[in-house]
Amino acid sequence: MAKSNMDQDILRVLYSEEQLKRRIAEMGDELYEAFKDRNPLFLGVLKGSFIFMADIVRACQIKSDVEFIAVSSYQNATSSSGVVQITHDLQQDITGREVVVIEDILDSGNTLYFLKNYFITKGAKSVTIVTLLDKPARRTKPIKADYAGFEVPDEFVVGYGLDYAQKYRNMPYIGVLKPEVYSKQ
Repeated sequence: MAKSNMDQDILRVLYSEEQLKRRIAEMGDELYEAFKDRNPLFLGVLKGSFIFMADIVRACQIKSDVEFIAVSSYQNATSSSGVVQITHDLQQDITGREVVVIEDILDSGNTLYFLKNYFITKGAKSVTIVTLLDKPARRTKPIKADYAGFEVPDEFVVGYGLDYAQKYRNMPYIGVLKPEVYSKQ
């Protein structure tokens, strides 16, 4: 296994690489059953979803399109500002499409609440939310995931696409970041 200079900043591992692979395979089977006779648009929310998106689309094995949107509401902080900004918009028309939004974490709900309404106004036939992590303790908006990998405690988690100040995304597991790392800011 490759060495990492990021492990020293992790308080504890919540989900190992093996646990992630196992759960994503299960979720892929669930999505296959739900969408096997349809042609959904898998829509990843950048940057955090990119690793999960690649793995869940491969695990699902259905005919589908792939699209990305980039939004920002954290600006290198540990909690959402509550203001969602689109930094990279859709590159195709989604009118009449079944959109499957792929997100790394459902936290406050600000981003997914905003995006679900945005996609509906853009003409999506339906919006299904798939998130790797669900943190209901932080929810401030009335939204829930249709498919969620794991429920996580109200701690700051990184790895497998999730970041702090654009770092830690490339760790192969999900870990709790030591508070002293983000309290330095």
